[in-house]
This record gives sequence, C-alpha cells and structure tokens, in this order.
Amino acid sequence: MELLILFVLLAFGAYLAKSREQGRRIALLGSYLGKYQIEKLMENLTDGYLRALSEPDPERQAQIWHMLDAAELTLCEQFNRFVAEFSSVDGAQTRVSRLPLALPWIAQFFPASSFDLRQALRIHAQGIEQAAQNSRQRTPKDKAFTLSAELFLMQHTCHWFCRSKMVASARMLMRHKTPYVQLLASVAPETRQAYGALVGA
Repeated sequence: MELLILFVLLAFGAYLAKSREQGRRIALLGSYLGKYQIEKLMENLTDGYLRALSEPDPERQAQIWHMLDAAELTLCEQFNRFVAEFSSVDGAQTRVSRLPLALPWIAQFFPASSFDLRQALRIHAQGIEQAAQNSRQRTPKDKAFTLSAELFLMQHTCHWFCRSKMVASARMLMRHKTPYVQLLASVAPETRQAYGALVGA
C-alpha cells in the first residue's frame, strides 16, 4: 500500500513537472512567434494553393499562382526574422527530447538524447526559402506541394518542442491528414537529410 502511494505521488509530481516545463516552452516560443504573422500567412497560402488547384481557367489559375508568390516571399521574410531573433535564446532552454513521449528534465540530464530547436529552425528556414525561390524550376503545383511540406514539418517541430513528438505527429495527422513519415518524404532532399541527421529520423 505504501509503495502504491509513493508511486502515485511520484507520478503526480512528474506530471506537474512536465506540465510546467511544457507551459514554459509554449510561453517561450509564443513570445517570439507572437511578433509575426507566420501562422496566418501559412493559412492564407494553404487556402490559396487549394483555390489555384481547383481553378479550371488556366489564365485565372496563373493569376492566382502569381499572386501567391508575393505571400510566399512575405512568409520567408518573417520566418527568417523570427529564426534570427530566436537564435539568441539560451541553448539550455531550446533542447528538445528525441523521445516520443514528454518526460520532465530528460533534455537537461541527457543532452545527447535531444536536439537544439534553434538548429532545427535554421534548417526549416533554408528549406522554406529554397522552395519559395523555386530554384529547381518546379511546376507551380509541385512547388506548392514542396513548400507546404516544408511549412508543415516546421509546424511539427514547433509542436514537438512545446509538447512531444507523439503529440506533434497526432496533430499533423488530424489537421493535415499527413503521417510524419510521409511529411519527411515530401520535403526537399536537402531538408530531409539535414533534418533527419539532427533529430535522428
């Protein structure tokens, strides 16, 4: 009976510690992201891509694609500014556990089992910008597909930092009907290689 009570107390203490840590992470990331309209721009782009793909008139479709170019550049500019500003955060606060479940203090006590969010965001910034610049001369449809994957993977990383890898993957599946493995397969090869090496994917 005493062991059971001790186990319950330990479990409750770990839950409180995990909740506090997640609250701190959410507040930290939000304090930087709140200065920008990155999420709103992502929504506008996603809606714009769907509108362009469903447009039967080629001329009208081309106009929508052209209009979205400016939104993509604005998003890149804002995201690059966010990443530059976030890079000043102390590294002790930006460690992310590679474990699927959130456990308190894992990243602090076992740094080798974690990665640095600042480094992941730099990889995302490069991938998003390269997709937007379309240096590979993709078709508008393929460009939209790749850029969407880059943005969704970045969103997955932010959720991973705030909650856990498992929660981030579940949200991605629920919101975008995209499994994490498929998301990794859909980004540019350079992003997939750099990101995989960092997070151990």
